[in-house]
Amino acid sequence: MACRRLPVLSLLSARTHRQALFIWRLQGHAPRLPPPPDRATLSRRPDDTAVFQESIMADIAPFRALRYDFAALEGDVSARVAPPYDILDENDRSRLLAQSDRNIVAIDLPFAPAKCLGPAHLYERAGRTFQQWIADGTLVREQRPALYVYHQTFEFAGRRYTRRMFIARLKLVPFDQGDVVPHEETFGGPKEDRLALMKATHANLSPVYGLYRDAEDRIGEAFAPAIDRQPDAVATLEGVQNRVWIVTDAATVDTIVATFRGKKCYIADGHHRYNTGLNYRDWVAQQLGGELPAGHPAGFVMLVLGSMDDPGSLILPTHRVLAELGDMPLDKLVEAWKPGCEQVAAEQADVTLHHGATGREKHLRFTHRAILAKLEPHKSAAWRDLDLAYLHRYLIDELFKSARPDGGAPVIRYVKAEDAAKQTARKEHGIAILCKPATMAQLRDVGEAGDLMPHKSTYFYPKVATGLTINPLN
Repeated sequence: MACRRLPVLSLLSARTHRQALFIWRLQGHAPRLPPPPDRATLSRRPDDTAVFQESIMADIAPFRALRYDFAALEGDVSARVAPPYDILDENDRSRLLAQSDRNIVAIDLPFAPAKCLGPAHLYERAGRTFQQWIADGTLVREQRPALYVYHQTFEFAGRRYTRRMFIARLKLVPFDQGDVVPHEETFGGPKEDRLALMKATHANLSPVYGLYRDAEDRIGEAFAPAIDRQPDAVATLEGVQNRVWIVTDAATVDTIVATFRGKKCYIADGHHRYNTGLNYRDWVAQQLGGELPAGHPAGFVMLVLGSMDDPGSLILPTHRVLAELGDMPLDKLVEAWKPGCEQVAAEQADVTLHHGATGREKHLRFTHRAILAKLEPHKSAAWRDLDLAYLHRYLIDELFKSARPDGGAPVIRYVKAEDAAKQTARKEHGIAILCKPATMAQLRDVGEAGDLMPHKSTYFYPKVATGLTINPLN
C-alpha cells in the first residue's frame, strides 16, 4: 500500500485518547477493555519507582517490562521476536506471523512499510491486540524493576562475535541538551506512524539502540556476577543468537545506574523512535494540563545500550548505486570526477566504482577534501572528514552533472551488501559506489560537533531484536 497522508480520524481525538489510556491490571474474568483512567491515575507515580528512588534522577532507570512468558515458552522466544519494524515490509510481516500469530509484528507493524501514517483502524487494532495479549497472559509484567542484559552472538566475515548490551529506560531529553547525541536526520512520515502506534498502545514496543563510552568495561564487569548462569530467554533470529538475563538485584542495578550517570548516549539506530518518544511525552503532558509529573514513565524511552569499545559492535557500510544512467560508460564518470579523485590500487581507495553493464571497476582516492571547507563552511572538521560527505556534497552534487547531457541529479539507491549493490547496478543500468564503513570515532565526533552524518552513513550489524521487552508508558 502506497504511503499517502490520511486523516487520523478518531485515533487522534481527545476522547479516543482518554479511552485508549488503560489500566494494566485488568479485573474480571472475561477479557475486556478497561475503563479510562482519571487524571489522578495518569499522574500517579508508577510502582516502578517505589524501588530505586535515586534512579529517577539518573540518566537510566530499571523498569518492570512487559514481556512474553519466558517460562511458559521454555525460554525460547524465537517465534515471537522480529527485526526492527523499519526494515520490514508486508511480506516480512506475513512470514513472521506464519511462525506465530503472537509474533510482536502483530502489534509493532500495523502498517507496512512504516514510512508514513497508515489508516487509523490499523493502529486501533494493534492497540486492541496488545490489550488482549495482556489480558490473556501472552504478555506478563515483571514483578520487580529490572535491567535486562542482552547479548547477540553472530558470525561475520568468517569471525564469531558477541555484542554485549543491556536494556534500560533512558530519561528523555532534547538533542540540543547534548546528553543524547544523534547522527542522522529524521523524517516526518515515520514519526507520524510511530506516534499513532504509541498513542494506541502506550508503550515502547521496539527499542532504540544507543552507544556509550566505557573503555574500561566497568558496566560489563558490574553485570558479570549477575549473569553467571543460564539466560532467562533465548531467540535465534536470522542466524543471530539473542540471549537475555533479567537482573533485579538492587545492588547490581544501583551500581549500573551510578556508573552510567553522566555518560553521553549516542543514538546508533532508532532516531525516529527517540524523536517519537519526545513527541509522545509532550502529548501526555498536554493531557495532564501541560506538566509531566516527575518520574512519569512517559518521560523515559526504552533503549538497548552497548559500549562503543565493545569489539562486537560493528558498523558496516551502506553502498550507493547511481541508477538509471542508460549506457553511460564508467570512464565518463571517472573523468567527471577527476578534479576530486585519482585512480589508485584497491587497497588505497576511498571508494570503488563498479559498472553494472560491464563489471569493470575503478578504485578512487579522494584528493580535494579541502573543497568542503568552501562548500560547507559552517560544518565541522569532523563532518568534512567523512568520505560520504565528500562523495555526496562534492562528487555527486557538484561534479556529477558534467557526466550526463541533461546535467540532472542521479537516482540514488542505498544497498547494504556489496554483491546486492553490484546486482542493482546491473539491473538498473547504473554504477555502484562501494564504500568504506564509518568509524565509531567519526560517529562520536560528528555528533558532538552538532552535525548530522549524510543519509544512510551507518549500518549497525546485527539489528537488535524487537519483542524481548516492552516498556509500558501509562
